[in-house]
Amino acid sequence: MSDSNKNVVLVVDDEKPIRDVLAAALEDEGYAVITAENGEEGLKQIERHSPPVTLLDVWMPGKIDGIGVLKASRDKFPMTDFIVMSGHGTIETAVQATKLGAWDFVEKPISLDKITILIKNILSFQKEKEEKRNLLHKLRENIAIVGSSDHAKVIKQLIVKVAPSAHWVLVEGEVGVGKELVANNIHYLSPRAGYTFVDFKSLQVPEDLVEGELFGYEEGALPGGSDERRGKFDLAHDGTLFIDDIDALPSSAQEKIYRYLQTGKIQRQGGTKFLELNVRVIAATTVNLAEKVKSGQFHPDLYARLNLLPFKILPLRERREDVEALIHYFNNRAAASGGFSLKTFSERAMELLIAYEWPGNVRELKNFIERVYILTPEDVVDVHDVKFAGLKAGATTNYAEFGSFREARAQFEKEYILSKINEYNGNISKTAESIGLERSYLHRKIKSFGIDIEGQ
Repeated sequence: MSDSNKNVVLVVDDEKPIRDVLAAALEDEGYAVITAENGEEGLKQIERHSPPVTLLDVWMPGKIDGIGVLKASRDKFPMTDFIVMSGHGTIETAVQATKLGAWDFVEKPISLDKITILIKNILSFQKEKEEKRNLLHKLRENIAIVGSSDHAKVIKQLIVKVAPSAHWVLVEGEVGVGKELVANNIHYLSPRAGYTFVDFKSLQVPEDLVEGELFGYEEGALPGGSDERRGKFDLAHDGTLFIDDIDALPSSAQEKIYRYLQTGKIQRQGGTKFLELNVRVIAATTVNLAEKVKSGQFHPDLYARLNLLPFKILPLRERREDVEALIHYFNNRAAASGGFSLKTFSERAMELLIAYEWPGNVRELKNFIERVYILTPEDVVDVHDVKFAGLKAGATTNYAEFGSFREARAQFEKEYILSKINEYNGNISKTAESIGLERSYLHRKIKSFGIDIEGQ
């Protein structure tokens, strides 16, 4: 809807005195008023001016009465809202008009105060709807799935097919491949887009607090707390709950999630009553969940329901044809967000970037492009610039470049620790446990290598 017609009101009525009175009153309120004396003329004016609000009489002579205008406009002119007027109002007519999409039904003689209040409410609602639509458009632009590989195309097609349904979804893939990005796309392309997308990262919550965080606490259930506390399921009502690293959840939490899937109800910690909620769950994992089921480490029935709609996201090294498109995408974003002039990557620099393994996948590539913008003052990014920003020339480290065994071992240790930190989503406790090091010793290693945990 253009700014020029936001205050336009169309009055469709076969009685001239009513048209004149309404036009004069609404013009005094600052509206631009157009009039039509019958249904046919009304439809022509709607098509010509796209008025946000139309005052429409029900009983009019001619081929098309008010109900006919509503029927013709429902699909053809969705941006126009109707206030239906009648001097012979009946419940049946009001119900019929409402079913056909009328905002409200008012009886003659018309109350000008009521009409102006209704118009203000309609315009306020339309403004809010337009703002939400613009916000969703921006969100969808920011969470675009970038790439033209066969794999990227399949993922985009799956998202479009899956998004409208209410089915739960499982997204599998290595750290940094974009599992949360896929979840965001499914949510914002679904009927739930106007509701909340809630993110729960399992590895960042201690095991004994997981159930409380997911399902909430009843009043008095928390030590030292008297108020009830809503959990992630509660916060995601009518929206989507994204559970990252679902494999890390304790078995009791897995059981409760499956119970919710069966019943649609949750029970808060320390509570006895059940809460009925409408939540769609999208789960993500970096491990082979089927193997976890076989070894008894994951709920088999929950896996079976999640695996109805699985997404397997390939690592970047297996879809190198997407790397260049991603570089251009992150290049544009880095320039726009930082207020920089757009950089150009030389042909040789681009070749090195495409050849690199990207063990941290899309997340690592994004962080790298942002680092290039910080470290490279020139507008053209060449080979020496990408190397200075930390890119190794080749798919793997060339240890022959190091002068001593100690230097090569240090480089190996750094890359190994980085890889494991990425594998466990930045969780130092889990990383230390997996590689057999004390947490404090691992922290010292991270500090000595200058590893940026926040950037991983």
